[in-house]
Amino acid sequence: MNSQSIDKNRRKFLRAAGVGIALPLLDRFLPKSAAQEFKEAASPQRLVFICTTLGLHAPNFFPEQTGAQYSPPKYLETLSEFRNDFTIYSGLSHPDQSGNDGHSSESTWLTSAPHPGLAGFRNTISVDQFAAEKLGYVTRFPSLVLGTSSSSQSCTRSGVSIPAMQHPSKVFVELFLEGSQDEITKQIQNLSEGRSILDTVSAEAKRFAKTSGGADRERLAEYFNSVREMEKQLAAAESWIKKPKPVIAVTQPRDIANESDLIGRAALMFQLIPLALQTDSTRVITVTMRGRNDVPVVNGVSIDHHNLSHHGNEENKLAQLELIERAQMKALAGLLRALADKDEAGHRLLDRSSILFGSNLGNANSHDARNLPILLAGGGHKHGQHLALARGEAKENTPLSNLFVSMLQAQGHEVDRFGSSTGTITLS
Repeated sequence: MNSQSIDKNRRKFLRAAGVGIALPLLDRFLPKSAAQEFKEAASPQRLVFICTTLGLHAPNFFPEQTGAQYSPPKYLETLSEFRNDFTIYSGLSHPDQSGNDGHSSESTWLTSAPHPGLAGFRNTISVDQFAAEKLGYVTRFPSLVLGTSSSSQSCTRSGVSIPAMQHPSKVFVELFLEGSQDEITKQIQNLSEGRSILDTVSAEAKRFAKTSGGADRERLAEYFNSVREMEKQLAAAESWIKKPKPVIAVTQPRDIANESDLIGRAALMFQLIPLALQTDSTRVITVTMRGRNDVPVVNGVSIDHHNLSHHGNEENKLAQLELIERAQMKALAGLLRALADKDEAGHRLLDRSSILFGSNLGNANSHDARNLPILLAGGGHKHGQHLALARGEAKENTPLSNLFVSMLQAQGHEVDRFGSSTGTITLS
């Protein structure tokens, strides 16, 4: 059975009352010979790019030692259970990132276009959209562009920025509900009332499970539990949006609907990623965690995020910045855990998903776009080490686009160059 037939067979829906919900890849979708062939071969590789735009404090992110025997700094301690599932890279950046302001490199993190925002600047295609073009419509969505705001780092071939989807409930509808507009609207109402889409298709789901093998039944149970948990999270977020805010004589209280809740909004998006990948709804996802000029909803933080990124090495600011960035790393750990817990054709979903996490700023305090904090997890690559890639006495950085090329190649694309790349970086 060829890959196109497998792709076609894996996009299955349970349907009832005119609506449908996507299903993950199950062994029953494949003939026995094709199933074995699929398990023995590499299942589809996914690419996920996550950027936190106000940087990560370098001493808490980069190990002092290189190689596999490094002592993890504070932020990597948060990811200790996945030590052998990720690699830390130092000495990576895009060249010529001086721009019209200190944060202009945000727009080029996925493109590497030089001198962002200066006279004559024109952005170029981002690596996620490059991959999406190569893949085409082998999935329902060639890519998903997500964010904690409408801003994204994804660009079309002509360099036009693609707005991010910032509402998890709408992403959920796009990914998992199928039917007429009236039927979908009714399901959205059910969600807000705490009723699951799975309630609608429960009878069909039970019949489907009865005729499935043991491994498939376990995958279905795990998948349905994940969907219900996601629905609960979305319903909780939705309930806050609809509740009137109290009129008080102090600063307006923040809730999960507040755009300043960077971690909460990102965590909801992260919960959607495994579901989107497990159903093969897309194989390319980006998430922009955009820092703001307000106070994040993190216990112990009282200063706005942007101000904290310009800490000037002040002890109080560094302590509060660490609280924010630790929370971001914990959210990443939750994503890695969810991917590691999901099985696809005998593999962990994490091993079929390359997750690039980092920032466009190496030192946000000085707006320095060199030596970017870069972590690559999953993908079945050789991990568990810190690779220092700065070259020569001047510590010249290696182009980050070299890593992009290697990730593209790992997804099966015949490409030897992207953006400012000068080569590749060995992943395994």
